[in-house]
Amino acid sequence: MKRFRARVKGMVQGVGFRYFVIRKATSYQLHGYTKNCPDGDVEVEAEGDEETLKMLLKDLEEGPSLSRVTGVDVEWFENERGFQDFTLRW
Repeated sequence: MKRFRARVKGMVQGVGFRYFVIRKATSYQLHGYTKNCPDGDVEVEAEGDEETLKMLLKDLEEGPSLSRVTGVDVEWFENERGFQDFTLRW
């Protein structure tokens, strides 16, 4: 199991991006959270199988139809935090 924390940049707030992330992550059976950042980015932290996490990262690069992703900064970790589900944080 691996974990990543990503910052998604671009037009990603107010376009359903966090709910898109929750749907994708839940369908992949990943655990973690997503939240809006004060600077307009969206943060995503997820843990699970490395290949499945890479699938989620690809989804983050595309985003939902109303979003415009200009970049995704990602940091990988070897340890888990023990998330029980995938949630929306405020």
